[in-house]
Amino acid sequence: MTREIDGLPVAEFAFPGELRDRLVTAIVSGEKTSTCTLLVDYERDGDPLPEVGERYVVVDSSDRPVALIETTELRVLPLGEVDLAFAREEGEGFETVAEWRKAHEAFWASHFADVVVDDETSIVAERFRLVQIVQQQV
Repeated sequence: MTREIDGLPVAEFAFPGELRDRLVTAIVSGEKTSTCTLLVDYERDGDPLPEVGERYVVVDSSDRPVALIETTELRVLPLGEVDLAFAREEGEGFETVAEWRKAHEAFWASHFADVVVDDETSIVAERFRLVQIVQQQV
């Protein structure tokens, strides 16, 4: 179920904690302009896919609104089709698609143990832009 703040859907990157805090910092700095998740995550929760032009409130680990982002591109594609440009736009310092994939597969394995992840696994690849910083991180 999609949460909302002030009528806008909430974007939660990873789970509360160190990883989310790093990702939110990268969004606010402009380093992170893409993200992805498994398509099955949307399907299980019954959530609609993001749409180009839709805006989201980014929250930090304390569930405070930090930024407003807007989806600029959305693709559902097989994991094996992710390219280096997209991996770098994730803002986590990945220099190769293999590094990006290893990190994402480890994350997904720890949270989606029943999902087999391979080249054909469908992911939702989203590009976005920072519209506004709502609150500086503490």
